[in-house]
Amino acid sequence: MLRLMWICIGLIWAAQALAQAAYPSRPITMVVGFAPGGGTDGVARIIARTLAESLREQVVVENKAGAGGNIAADYVGKAAPDGYTILLGNVGSLTVAPHIVANLPYDPLRDFAPITMAVVFSNVLVVHPSVPATTLGEFVKLAAEKPGTLTYGSSGIGGAGHLAGELLRLMAKIDIVHVPYKGGGPAMQGLLGGQVAAVFATPVSAGAQMKAGKARALATTGPTRATLLPDVLTVAESGYPGYEAVNWYAYVAPAKTPREIVERLHSELVKALGTAEVRDLLNKQGLQPQPSTIDELARYIEREYQTWGRVVKAAGITAN
Repeated sequence: MLRLMWICIGLIWAAQALAQAAYPSRPITMVVGFAPGGGTDGVARIIARTLAESLREQVVVENKAGAGGNIAADYVGKAAPDGYTILLGNVGSLTVAPHIVANLPYDPLRDFAPITMAVVFSNVLVVHPSVPATTLGEFVKLAAEKPGTLTYGSSGIGGAGHLAGELLRLMAKIDIVHVPYKGGGPAMQGLLGGQVAAVFATPVSAGAQMKAGKARALATTGPTRATLLPDVLTVAESGYPGYEAVNWYAYVAPAKTPREIVERLHSELVKALGTAEVRDLLNKQGLQPQPSTIDELARYIEREYQTWGRVVKAAGITAN
C-alpha cells in the first residue's frame, strides 16, 4: 500500500514536471488596462509579436480598460496562476491605486509575481493649439489667472499622467482640473476635440498629433530631456527643479504562478526586449526598453509604492 502511494506521488510529480516543461501549450493572454491606441497598448502589441515568435505560441493582447488600469490588474490578480494570463501594468495600477481607492479588490504587493520591467519613459505635457501658451511658464501664468478653469486629461485616475499633473499643481501652486479618460488614446481624442485644454500624454499618444500641428508640446516630465523631443524643456528646466514624474510599464503574473514559469516568462520577455526590432520600434516612440531581474522589479515597485503614496497624501488625490 505504501509502495503504491509513493508510485502515485511520483506520477503526480512527473505529470507536473511534464506540464511545466511543455509550457506554453496554448495561447497566452497579455492583459492591458487601457483602450487601444494608447501607450500601454502599443508597447504590448510590439512585444507580443516577438514573444509569440520566440515561444512558438500565440500571444493575445486583451484590453480591459477602466479605473486607470485597476480593472485589468484585478482581473489578472484573480486569474489562474498558470502563466497563461499576464499583465502589462503601470505605475498607477501597481503602486498608486492602494493609496487612492478605498477597498481596492487587489493588493499589488501581495497578489502579483513580478516578471520584468518593460519600458521607462517621460510623459509630455501637450496643449490644444487654441491654448495661448507656448511654454510651461505661460501655461502656469494662464492657470493662475483663471483658477479652476484650465483642464488637463490623462489616461486615468492615479496613472502617471494624473500624478504628473498633480505634482505640477503642487509645485507651481496652480488650480488645474483633472479629467480622467480610459486610456491615452481617448485622452488624446479629448484634446483634439477640445474637451480638455491639455494632456499629460505618452510619446506614443502624442507624437503623430504633434507632427500634424494638432497638439503643442510644452514640457516633458522626466529628469532629462526626452530623446525624441530634444528641443522641449523638462518641467524641472522650466522653473521647477526637482520635478520628476516618469512613467513605466512592467510585466507581472498572478502571485502563485510557479517560479519555473515566471522565470521562463522573464527569460523570454527580456530576450524580446533585447531584440533589435523591438528596441528600434520602442525607441522610435520615445520609449526606453529597460528589462530587469525579477527581484529588481519587486524592489522598484516597493519603492514607487512608498514614493507615490506620499505624493497622493500631499495632493489629496482620491478616486472620486
